[in-house]
Amino acid sequence: MPPNAHRLDQRKLIPLVDLAGLVLFSSLLRLTLAVNFPPASQVSFADYIWVMLVGLHLDLVAGLILLTPVVFWCAFVPERWWLSRWHRSLSAFATGVTGTLLAFLFVAEGFFFQEFLSRFNPVAIDYLIYPHEVFTNIREVYPVPVVVSACVLLGGLIGWVAFVWSGRRSEERSPRSPKLAVGWLSLAVVAVLSVRHNEAELNRERTLNELASNTFIGLWKAATTRNLEYGHFYPTVPLGEAFRRSRELLAEPVARMTAASNSLQRHITGDPTKPRLNVVLLLEESLGSEFWGCLGRTNGSLTPRMDAVATKDAILFDNLYADGNRTIRGYEGVFSSFPPLPGDSIVARDRSENVETIARVLARDGYDTTFVYAGRGIFDGTGAFARANGWSNFVELRDFKQPVFSTVWGVCNEDLYDRILVECRDRFQKGRPFLMTSMSVSNHKPYTFPAGRIPEDPQAHRRDHVVKYTDYALGRFFDQARKEPFWTNTIFCVVADHGARVYGSQTIPIRSYEIPFLAVGPAVAALPRRCSTLGCQLDVAPTILGLIGRPYDSMFYGRDLLRASTRTGRVLLHHNRSVGIYADRRLVVFNLNKRQEYFEGDPKREQMRRVEAPDSEMIELEQDAVALFQTADDLYMHRRYRVGVTSQ
Repeated sequence: MPPNAHRLDQRKLIPLVDLAGLVLFSSLLRLTLAVNFPPASQVSFADYIWVMLVGLHLDLVAGLILLTPVVFWCAFVPERWWLSRWHRSLSAFATGVTGTLLAFLFVAEGFFFQEFLSRFNPVAIDYLIYPHEVFTNIREVYPVPVVVSACVLLGGLIGWVAFVWSGRRSEERSPRSPKLAVGWLSLAVVAVLSVRHNEAELNRERTLNELASNTFIGLWKAATTRNLEYGHFYPTVPLGEAFRRSRELLAEPVARMTAASNSLQRHITGDPTKPRLNVVLLLEESLGSEFWGCLGRTNGSLTPRMDAVATKDAILFDNLYADGNRTIRGYEGVFSSFPPLPGDSIVARDRSENVETIARVLARDGYDTTFVYAGRGIFDGTGAFARANGWSNFVELRDFKQPVFSTVWGVCNEDLYDRILVECRDRFQKGRPFLMTSMSVSNHKPYTFPAGRIPEDPQAHRRDHVVKYTDYALGRFFDQARKEPFWTNTIFCVVADHGARVYGSQTIPIRSYEIPFLAVGPAVAALPRRCSTLGCQLDVAPTILGLIGRPYDSMFYGRDLLRASTRTGRVLLHHNRSVGIYADRRLVVFNLNKRQEYFEGDPKREQMRRVEAPDSEMIELEQDAVALFQTADDLYMHRRYRVGVTSQ
């Protein structure tokens, strides 16, 4: 063996050892997640073998890409540097820091998976934009000092081993190795070309597919596909056909199209002599139907006070679904009645300075419009979106001078509702009709609340407890509102922004998207009743405007649930990079690269079953979805989702 062979090998061995370590870490994480988060449906041992094999392939590809800079350093660093003590120390330090960061990343993904049953996805990227709320919340909820200490110790051990191992070099020559760089780069290119875009989608069980995925590939996809070119990734038809079909789908006896064929603008007839009823719209954080006794919870209702409100003083819409699983999806659905396009919500996009909202509609009719947000207006772009799109007043965290209780996310529900009553009294005394919208934050990790409100301990940090507190605060709000002079001429609405968490095996787990919607008060609910027409958050604003009963102009994709036929309901849905439509026990899902999936069944009672050969009704539903999503993308991208704007 040549005297310098072992040194040449070490230049090559360093990236190989790093690659082996990276793959080992990734595989251990995958195995840990598989053990701790079994899929909802039954899967075989062979399925898990495929998960590990596909995961191994993706881990190798990610490792080859990530370690390319290390390989180039090893291949081309000058010989005198390579043999120096400072290079040995610097390399060991860099190895230790990298090991620490990777260990922390993998642990963080484990906690992320626990919350979302998903690898890192666009939610993780979104949250990095708001480090104050997110990292403070992480510190409050998770054992950060223990995790960081363990990761630092592990990284230190890895760095020490690297330092000791590198000390085996002797003083003999260690020339550069350009062939190493060329060979590695060629292998990396081949590896990238070997990856299929949907490689991790190897099973019908969504959780299993998430297990097969890779941390770094998932992060890369999330970061690089945030603003998608809709027509490139999802099915389309000629644009004229899409608008024609959409106009037919949105046709109602009370609606008359008032703009060109490339618009959905229409006039909704009503009685202009009807009073301008006030509207208080409470958007509730994560308050899914699964907690409500009046919506079917069987193991003890967590919302007894709101159950009483729903059965005595309200119209309860008991067949409503969220359009997504993020608060900003709730914003665009409830406030703008806009379909949840793949990519970011329009609240976070760059062409949302002039879009239609319920605030714009009511402002045109002489209403004062106010948004009261329990958190910081910068978070999720809430303040910017509201101020640009019809709300004349915006109240946020800094405007609550002496809150009773707060977390990193904002003030508690009691503070929020008390401020809403103050704002309502002010508008009522001025004699102006008002729209008052709000967004709460109490029902969010770290799941704590002011002590003494309910018997449960706020320091237990349990979701069930904070749901009970939310119910307490809402019940208290309605007790106080009934004493106000504006009670009789105000529509009070409660709707969730999304469900509590995502669960289910479908690509879009619709069962976890079910949410409550109530319209409360003597102005609209002299007699309590239920409305079981299928709907989604897009239908909230049109239904509220229908309860007011005055004429207005609209661009909305939703419809008045109290006027709609019970057999024509539909739900538009979003999850990660998939969108879909549900109607009449059928679910059609559009995935990246123009791939479709089909499911059938009742999501309230069962896991929906995959359909391999869709029937004619499902194909029609698919074409409805193509039209609605395609026209929404066209209107938004050309800044035409606004009454009065009919051309680019």
